[in-house]
Amino acid sequence: MARWIRNDTRLAIYLRDGMSCCYCGRSVEEQGVELSLDHLKPRSKGGENDPTNLVTCCRVCNSARGNRPVKTFAAKVAGYLGHGVTAENILKHIRNCRTRQLPKDEAKDLMKRRGSAFRAVNWT
Repeated sequence: MARWIRNDTRLAIYLRDGMSCCYCGRSVEEQGVELSLDHLKPRSKGGENDPTNLVTCCRVCNSARGNRPVKTFAAKVAGYLGHGVTAENILKHIRNCRTRQLPKDEAKDLMKRRGSAFRAVNWT
């Protein structure tokens, strides 16, 4: 895992966001899904590493988004999901995730029980 953010904070963000991508909804329960963090305001445009600027994202969506605006990317994702999800649904979900309290104690406990943040996310 990357060193630009503490492992317990990374895991707490994953937990806050339901261990699934805030864009497409894929989760760690699906084989082959790798979670990462996406900067809502990209670092290239002055975005910071604060948890309120970060959301859980699968590697596919994170790579596909690049530094496009969240609204633009949400519309693109809604278009290819094709099951009634709208860009506004995605944006609302992101807003809801960002306002939830970060479960740092839960993340630390899970890391302690599993031995690492990696094992906490990859329990299969």
